[in-house]
Amino acid sequence: MARDKIPTSRIRRTAKIGTLAAGQTARQLGTRTANVARTDEGRAKALERRQVEAAEQIVAALGTMKGAAMKIGQVLSFLDVGLVPEEYREDFQRKLAALRDAAPKVRFQDMRKVIESELDGPVEEIFEEFNEDPIAAASIGQVYRARLHSGRDVAVKVQYPGVAEAVRADMANLGLILHLVKRIAPGLDPKAIGGEIRARIDEELDYELEAVNQRALARIFRGHPFIAVPDVVPRLSRERVLVSDFVEGLGFERVRERDRATRDRVGEIVFRFFFGCLYRHGQFSGDPHPGNFLLMDDGRVAFLDFGLFKRMPPGTVELELECQRAGVEGDGERLRDLLAGAGFLRAPERFAPEGLIEQFRGSTWWYTTDEEIELTPDIATRVAIDISDPRSHYFAQMRHETLPPDHLFGRRMELLTLAVLSQLHARANWHAISREWMYDEPPRSELGEAEARFYARAVAG
Repeated sequence: MARDKIPTSRIRRTAKIGTLAAGQTARQLGTRTANVARTDEGRAKALERRQVEAAEQIVAALGTMKGAAMKIGQVLSFLDVGLVPEEYREDFQRKLAALRDAAPKVRFQDMRKVIESELDGPVEEIFEEFNEDPIAAASIGQVYRARLHSGRDVAVKVQYPGVAEAVRADMANLGLILHLVKRIAPGLDPKAIGGEIRARIDEELDYELEAVNQRALARIFRGHPFIAVPDVVPRLSRERVLVSDFVEGLGFERVRERDRATRDRVGEIVFRFFFGCLYRHGQFSGDPHPGNFLLMDDGRVAFLDFGLFKRMPPGTVELELECQRAGVEGDGERLRDLLAGAGFLRAPERFAPEGLIEQFRGSTWWYTTDEEIELTPDIATRVAIDISDPRSHYFAQMRHETLPPDHLFGRRMELLTLAVLSQLHARANWHAISREWMYDEPPRSELGEAEARFYARAVAG
């Protein structure tokens, strides 16, 4: 297999992105010029075609670049925030599904050098068996299946050679990349996303740190009735290599094809894992990517990949829960005081309490409304618009707000979790689940009862 070259110089990568941007600009200009002679319906259809074309080309181009650029492309590949008109949505999602799990592959001879350099020995001595065909490819590395001499089946995550340099080039070009993203996803805030990527990308490149994150959650969920986090093999985990237990199961696209009961159950588990980690444990994976979980044969859901990870400072989680309680209870005065005290509001006197409550409900209603709700891509789109889009009814108000970095990561996790659940069309009373950590109320679902028994045993032990 020939190696896919990773362009690492800023000049080469800037040229690639710049060419793409110029092409999109020219196509958009051509569409506007042709629209002069078209009917209103014809103009709308032409713009729709250009929007679909732009979305597919930009995401596909980003997806071939690896590094930070590919990370953005992967996020866009499953976060449907109005990238394309509704009638194109299913076809668009099918075309982009491959991007999540089919990143360009690097030949094993080059990946072997990384493994042997990091683990200080030949692959044949370290592993009893090693399958040289990768089972998964991601933004900065590939995953292989292997077996240790003890008989333990493991997944070996290996960083692409040269990817660190590629990521640094992406960081230098981040403004240009996000300018492209803004064209097809106006609901995403390029400044906020850029700040987050810059803050987190170095952590994601360090597999030793990821191993620490994964071990922390593996300890928390050991023995859990429906959540599994694979154990790490510490002695074989280094900066560019991470070895953990191998797990098998159905991927996201297969789960989407299952019956309603299965999709609802998986959806509740995904919600409990990502939201529960934040609000129960104060530490959570910030990457609710469809490729990062598997439905195992025993009914548990295994969660993978903890490179993007956040530990919340003391008091931060309780502040968020206090704000949620104030919003649910319609107490605008208390919500304004809490947000002002935490630095969310630049000029608190500008904000009417009822306006803050309305804005709060616009972005959280799906898990703060006490009723069963089936989540759909349209719901994810509307919530994304209400959070940051100029089309939002609350946009004028949002211009006078700020989101401290510690809270930005949580909001990203919430939105991306919603996006995943919407692709499953998962149905549940999300608020009833949330009240377990929001108000310490007893659970109202079978999964909640099983989880409550698990936590009770953990406290007793």
